[in-house]
Amino acid sequence: MATQKSILNESRDIERAVALIQLGARLQVLEYETSLSYERLLRLYKEVAGKSPSKGQLPFSTDWFLTWQPNIHASLFLNIHEYLSKTSELEEIDTVIKAFRLYSEQMTASAIEPLLSITRAWRLVKFVDNGMLTLTKCSCCGGHFVTEPYENARQFVCGLCQPPARAGKGSSQGGLRLH
Repeated sequence: MATQKSILNESRDIERAVALIQLGARLQVLEYETSLSYERLLRLYKEVAGKSPSKGQLPFSTDWFLTWQPNIHASLFLNIHEYLSKTSELEEIDTVIKAFRLYSEQMTASAIEPLLSITRAWRLVKFVDNGMLTLTKCSCCGGHFVTEPYENARQFVCGLCQPPARAGKGSSQGGLRLH
């Protein structure tokens, strides 16, 4: 019976790895979230993506998530993720995958270029889990936005209610323009 269970676990890991690869996840995410060997993941990545995985370090700084447009995208994703976490009994990585798919669908439906990659979304969840980032309610609109944990919630105003001075100027790729 133990052999059958490990085959099922391996099958689940392969299924998750394929889903993550199709969403554009970096190899380090696959290594962390599955028990498959590096060599198997590499072969799987090449088979699914048709190319070798990107090299280099994963983003580690929380700063990116706090800048204006990335914050709006990260906040949308994290709100979806939090909702799914509370309303479904998915394992954490499956919640990330499902939340990212919903975020991507929302971006497509709104004709907005997504700023968040699956790897950044995964990293965002890790930052929240480790208390490095959190969601804070905007005192103006009531929406919940990604902030540092020590943000004063009573005085916090989000980037939608109070955009930076140069917001919407020029041709940024985030698709959020305020004219």
